[in-house]
Amino acid sequence: MKKQWLPFLLIIVLNCSFAGLSFASETRHAIAMHGEPKYSSGFSHFDYVNPSAPIGGTVRLSAIGSFDSLNPFLLKGVSPRGLGDVYQSLLERSRDEPFTLYANVANAIEVAPDRSWIIFHINPQARFADGSSITAEDVLFSFTTFRDEGRPNVQSYYRKVTEADILSPLSIRFAFEEDGRFEMPLIMGLMSVLPKTAFDVVDFKKSSLIPIMGSGPYLVEKVDPGRRIIYRRNMNFWGWHLPQNKGRFNFERIIYDYFRDDDVALEAFKSRNIDARFENSAAKWTSAYGWQSETAYHKSTPKISIPTPMLAFVFNTRREKFKDRRVRKALVHALDFEWINANILHGLYKRTHSFFENSPLASTGPIPSAERELLSAYTHELPESLFEQDFSLPETDGTGRARENLIQAQQLLSDAGYRIKDGILRHQKTGRPFRIEFLINNTDYIKLISPYQKNLNILGIQSNIRQIDTASYQNRLTDYNFDMILNSWGQSLSPGNEQAFYWSRDAAKTPGTRNYPGIDLAAVDALIERIATARDRDRLVNATRALDRVLLSGHYVIPLYYTDEQWLAHWPEIKLPLTPSYWGTGPDLWWYQKSD
Repeated sequence: MKKQWLPFLLIIVLNCSFAGLSFASETRHAIAMHGEPKYSSGFSHFDYVNPSAPIGGTVRLSAIGSFDSLNPFLLKGVSPRGLGDVYQSLLERSRDEPFTLYANVANAIEVAPDRSWIIFHINPQARFADGSSITAEDVLFSFTTFRDEGRPNVQSYYRKVTEADILSPLSIRFAFEEDGRFEMPLIMGLMSVLPKTAFDVVDFKKSSLIPIMGSGPYLVEKVDPGRRIIYRRNMNFWGWHLPQNKGRFNFERIIYDYFRDDDVALEAFKSRNIDARFENSAAKWTSAYGWQSETAYHKSTPKISIPTPMLAFVFNTRREKFKDRRVRKALVHALDFEWINANILHGLYKRTHSFFENSPLASTGPIPSAERELLSAYTHELPESLFEQDFSLPETDGTGRARENLIQAQQLLSDAGYRIKDGILRHQKTGRPFRIEFLINNTDYIKLISPYQKNLNILGIQSNIRQIDTASYQNRLTDYNFDMILNSWGQSLSPGNEQAFYWSRDAAKTPGTRNYPGIDLAAVDALIERIATARDRDRLVNATRALDRVLLSGHYVIPLYYTDEQWLAHWPEIKLPLTPSYWGTGPDLWWYQKSD
C-alpha cells in the first residue's frame, strides 16, 4: 500500500516546492541590475518619448552594404536593419537607466533573492503575428533553440541555465548556475520569443530570406534581397496598450534602402529619396550638407549619456608579429592622431582614452587601492606600468612631424628584435619583413589609414589596404583571418556577461566572438567574473575600471576618437522628442508630421 501512495506524495511535494518558490519572492513588474527601477508599476510611458506622437507616414532610411538573411539569430549571414522591430522579448529595456527591464511578453516576474532563478508569467494577451497565443512552450522552444544553435555569445549565456521548467501554460521558470547568475535573470528577460512552429518551413541553422514570424510592432512587407526591405506597422500588434510602447513605433512604414557607397547614400538624402540619416563622418557633417547656407532639411545633435564606443585599429595577436606588447606599443606611437583630427576630422572629435569613455566606468589617474587589490594576483602577466604609471596615449603638435614618437617607436621595435635593412623592417632572427594588411569593408576608413601608412613606411613597415564586400568581411572576422581591422565595441552603463564574449580566453579561441585582438589573460577572466557577479554598483565600477586598465595597458588596439553626441540630418517632416534617452535617439522614437 505504501508504494501505491508514493507517486501521489511526489506530486504533492513538487507542487509545494514550486508554490514555495512563488511565495519566496513577490511578483513584480520590473527588475534592475542594481538598485530599484526608475518607473513604478502602472507608469504611463518612458520619459524620452512623445506620448502624443501621431501615427502614420513613411520613413525612408539608408544602410551601407547589403543583406542576405532574414534570420537575425544566427551568426551566419547578414541581416537587414530594423529587423529587431519584428520581434518581442520577454521584458523590455528602458533607455534612461543603466540596466532595467520592464514587463512585456511576460507581464509579471518572480525572482529569487539570490537571483538563482526567475519565473516569467506570460501576458495572456500576448500574440504572435498570426494571432496565436504566446505560451510557455514557445518560450522553452526559443530558449533551447538559441542555446543549442544560436549565436556563440547567446549560447554561452544560455548554457548557464541549469533548469528550464514549464509551471503552467503561461509560466516558466529558469534556474542558473552559480557563476555569473546575478545578471542571468535580466539576460533571460532580453530573450526574443519565437513560435515553436517557426521552423516547420524554415531551417533555423541556415540563413534564409523567408521571414521568421515574430510578435512585434512591425511585419516584413517586402524584400528586395540585398537592396531594400520594407516593414509595415502591425495594426493588430497585441502590445500597443503597454506603457513602453506609448509614443514609439509611429511610422506606418519603414523602408531601408541599401547603398554600396556612403557618398551615394548622402546624395540620396539630399535629393529627398532618404528622409533621415545619421552621419559618422566629420568631413561630411562639416561641409557636405551645406549648413552654412539655408537648407530645407534640419540637423539635430542629441547628447549621448552612455559609454561611447571604442573605435580603434585592432591588432590580431594570434599573428606572430603582434604577440609582442612592445611591437604593439610602437605601432601606437606611429599614429599621429592630432594631425588626423585637425586635417581629416575637422577637429570635431576627442581622443578615446578608455574602453568605457564618456562614463563613470572609465579608469582615470593612478590606480586606486581597490583596483590594485583586484589585480594583485596577476602581476606576472600584466605590465609594471599598469601599477606605476597613469595610462596615456602619445601626442603630437598636429603639424604632421611626429619625430619624437617615431623615435620611441623605433626603439621599441629594436628592443623587440627588429632592424631596418634597405628601408625594410625585418626581424633579426628570421629575416622576415614586417608587413601589415588592413582589412576593411568601408571606404571611409581609407582616409584614416593612409596617413598612418606614411608613418609606418618611415619605420620600414610595408602595408596595404584590402577592401572586400560585407559578407566576405564578416566571414573573415568570424575566422579571425586578418592582420588589422577597424572595429567598434559598444558598451553600456551596466556591463556584464557580454564582456566574456568580448575579451575572455574562451572567446579568443572560439570563432565568431568579438575578441578580435585575441586577448588571452587570466586577469581579464577574473575581472569579467567580478563584473558579472557584482551585487552592488561600487563593486561593478571598481571591477570595470580595473578591466579597462588591463585592456589599455596591453595595447591591443590603437584608440581613435569619439563624440558625445549624435549627428542626425532629417527632413522637416521627421520629428524627434525633445528629451533624448541615454542612448540618444532612434527611428522608433520619431514620428511623421507634415510641415505647414
